[in-house]
Amino acid sequence: MTATDTPPQHPRIAWQTGRVRTIVAETSRVKSIILQPASWSGHWPGQHVDIRLTADDGYQAERSYSIASPPEEKLLTLTVERIEDGEVSPYLLDELRLGDALEFRGPIGGHFIWSQTRGGPICLVAGGTGITPLMAMLRHRKRSLAHIPASLIYSARSLADVIYRDELDTMARGDCDLRLVYALTREHPSNWNGHPGRVTETLLVENSFTPAQNPTFFVCGPTGFVESISSMLVKLGFDPFTIKTERFGPSGG
Repeated sequence: MTATDTPPQHPRIAWQTGRVRTIVAETSRVKSIILQPASWSGHWPGQHVDIRLTADDGYQAERSYSIASPPEEKLLTLTVERIEDGEVSPYLLDELRLGDALEFRGPIGGHFIWSQTRGGPICLVAGGTGITPLMAMLRHRKRSLAHIPASLIYSARSLADVIYRDELDTMARGDCDLRLVYALTREHPSNWNGHPGRVTETLLVENSFTPAQNPTFFVCGPTGFVESISSMLVKLGFDPFTIKTERFGPSGG
């Protein structure tokens, strides 16, 4: 996943290396890379890091990837989707091995963040790999044992494309304060009782909170998805200042 929002600049954040501890296949196109940083100052759920690859001839490519791990963990989890004809994601998904050193800097970003001290309720709306920073928020919420009302509406092409599905399902089953809804846009099982198709105003109304409850929204995904959801939320009467967004799009992968 690559952030296209212009992140706040932190010139004093130095490049460092992290060793690859684990690689987890999340879907056919997505893997989570778990790093052991040489040093780490901690992060807020919702922040991201820059990854830098350097070729033998000195050519360098940089991409931004959201952090999926909660701040309570010392290891850093990045979730990467394969971008066809990309420069960075094919290497990360196909060539990177356990024990390899990966150059990165961060954490970066100060707008699209949440912690349990900020309270709730919160409504998270994800499209595709836009789930990554929202997963950091949910993992932090669980670790902090904060009984903050939360809702996750997750749009994916099919159940097979749902990232972190087992963990999300387990998390929702054991937490009466968390509502989880999948919206499957292309394929769904014949016995599917969930929402077929794109996220709609009706789905948002039925699975979010009321404007009177003053929820904070975190919307993350492709640009068109984010703009569509944000417009619907404003139309439904939610305060635009309570809607935080992060957009992802083509960047060379």
